[in-house]
Amino acid sequence: MSRDGSIDWLCLTRFDAPSVFGRLLGDDAGHWTITPVDAVATTRSYLGSSLVLETTHRCAGGALVVTDALAVPLTDDPHGLGLTAPHVLLRRVRCVEGSASVDVTFAPRPEYGLTTPVLEPCAGGLRSYGGPDGYVLAGDAGWEVDGGTARARLHLTQGEQVAFALQHHATSDDAPTPWPAPLIDSALADTRRAWDAWDAEHAAYDGPYSEAVSISARVLQGLSYAPSGATIAAPTTSLTEAVGAGRTWDFRYAWLRDAALTMRALWVAACPDESSVFFDWALRATADQSPSSVQIVYGVGGERLLQERELEHLPGWRDTGPVRIGNGAWSQAQHDVYGELLDAAWLLREQAGPFTGVQARVLAGLADEAADCWGRADSGIWEVRGEERHYVSSKAMCWVALDRAVRLVEHGSLEAGGEQVAAWRRAARELHDDLRARGWNAEVGSFTQSYDSVELDASALLLVLYDVLDRDDPQLRATVETLERRLDREGLLDRYTSDDGLPGREGAFLLCSFWLAEAWARLGEPARARRVFERTVACANDIGLMAEQADPGTGDLLGNFPQAFSHVGLVNAAQAIGEAERGGVPTVAQVGSTQREHGSG
Repeated sequence: MSRDGSIDWLCLTRFDAPSVFGRLLGDDAGHWTITPVDAVATTRSYLGSSLVLETTHRCAGGALVVTDALAVPLTDDPHGLGLTAPHVLLRRVRCVEGSASVDVTFAPRPEYGLTTPVLEPCAGGLRSYGGPDGYVLAGDAGWEVDGGTARARLHLTQGEQVAFALQHHATSDDAPTPWPAPLIDSALADTRRAWDAWDAEHAAYDGPYSEAVSISARVLQGLSYAPSGATIAAPTTSLTEAVGAGRTWDFRYAWLRDAALTMRALWVAACPDESSVFFDWALRATADQSPSSVQIVYGVGGERLLQERELEHLPGWRDTGPVRIGNGAWSQAQHDVYGELLDAAWLLREQAGPFTGVQARVLAGLADEAADCWGRADSGIWEVRGEERHYVSSKAMCWVALDRAVRLVEHGSLEAGGEQVAAWRRAARELHDDLRARGWNAEVGSFTQSYDSVELDASALLLVLYDVLDRDDPQLRATVETLERRLDREGLLDRYTSDDGLPGREGAFLLCSFWLAEAWARLGEPARARRVFERTVACANDIGLMAEQADPGTGDLLGNFPQAFSHVGLVNAAQAIGEAERGGVPTVAQVGSTQREHGSG
């Protein structure tokens, strides 16, 4: 949704479905605008604790308020938010002062703009014909229809309003009856109440930056696919990380890494039930007879085959292509995922455990795989599309997998045989020694991106965040100091110093800056952490949303949007700062259900 009231990206009924509005990636790919004729000032905010967006336009002769939301039914169970979503987009324009005119343009272009449907007026609105799906737009606006585009100009005086609802249906089904205006008003009210009820069940976080944490928790919940429990990386595709360069990827899928980190963030933000739902999805997705077949990314329904291809008819955001759908990372080896999943199991052991049966087999299999694969090269946490390397972050997270698996067994939360646990302990010792010997570079003064390398990588901060080394280890502090100094770009952190083989220079990676803030908090320097945090959170847009990256010079957001990674980093860094200011962030050995007593989630 743009500030001028244009919906330029919408996929129904799944995040990874073909777009019906896609002007974000090409002028001819569809949009739906509700734009004041003479707005002089515009402000936006979410209503209450919801994701219902309210945009206020001050006009020459009055003021208009446009309200937008994806319909969410109000149910008796706030934890079931979105399970019965009707896939209806609600919009309402209301004159709240004086009089004003507004132009409405409805131009659906299904299948990423490849289909231009025929629009036909009907009682109560418009119907769309053409393409694999059908759409009904409710709203009497005196439409003028020209093929696949409908336009209207509304003249409203104080107290008048017009409400719209976009309904999706399969073309083989009978088209639904357009929703009447009172039903749209009721659905908007119910959607806000449903979100407020969800938030009321998750209001225990009382640490610093609570408003930003609350928005991030809602964003992460909004990025979840309720029918399966999957959480996606971002709801967009191909928003470039470097204008003019082909750093464009489709992020509308469920990465195990992102899911695990989202579990951690929602647990911190006082949403343990949602964390457990995501964890259940991750275990189902990886419940294969062979742990070595675990993928890094799946479709939101658990699909494995995500072939990447290019849509050559679209020029791309800011005329930067290619526009990609699918993601080739599905076939990569990324060994860090074992650690993230087993760390999530350790964190959620009181809510989701004890783990027995299939769950125990899956978790123990992940630990077995970490013990087996840690000595092999992989594509790393950043999914570099080139030669595999021995990435330090991958080694560190394999150690985390083994460490957490042993802890789960010792805690009584995981069933595993004695010889199996002994093998995990042995592999963890060997790995730790190897990481020390080949990951640290004394001349650079830091753990590096990969073994026997001089290149730096912000993912080495995971050594702090996951307690891979003792916090009083001088090499740990030296690493954080070096990374902050060498990767800094006007107060934000780049991901790495190495050449990744792609054209152009990407923006600063917001998650890495939040990692730095969290690292300083965990090392007992909350004031230093706050400075980093506040510089990073300032990159959010006017309603608190963050993309994957930002241009440090201009502040422009880059990459897919909104990005789960960035909001995860915000939540975890805010919580760590609060813990540090209260007297110290617990180590992994201390983290447990008692942490909730101190307001950390």
